[in-house]
Amino acid sequence: MALKERVRLCSRCFSITEDDPCAVCGDVRRDASMICVVAEAKDVFAIERTSAYDGRYHVLGGLISPMDGIGPSQLRVRELVDRVATESPAEIVVATNPNAEGEATALYLSRLLAPSGVKVTRLAYGLPIGGDLDYADENTLARAIEGRRVL
Repeated sequence: MALKERVRLCSRCFSITEDDPCAVCGDVRRDASMICVVAEAKDVFAIERTSAYDGRYHVLGGLISPMDGIGPSQLRVRELVDRVATESPAEIVVATNPNAEGEATALYLSRLLAPSGVKVTRLAYGLPIGGDLDYADENTLARAIEGRRVL
């Protein structure tokens, strides 16, 4: 019962926290010029485990899914637009899953935020480390070719 009383959503990024703002939003060492947009709070924890990202987050609370009756108004999209207007980040990193709902949400956010002038990027897709080309599906290989980078 005590856990239920202590745990809440951060008023800034909407991640799960005991403190408001959460540890990430309250950390002045984090890069305030980047906001990583994720579907759920568990995605924040997954990205944090990598130690590869030091910006801030925004949890949407789901993904756009017309089949399930979930549109932008059911998500924290308005709050993201307000954050972009007030915080003026240089980049929004859309880190939604590479499925139909994740792609629809990413495309919607990209078009919605374009007038603000903020750079909207998407996580790269490709082959897993240690994977074999002959076991990868065509879509994964195509994304890996599209997302190649200079060595």
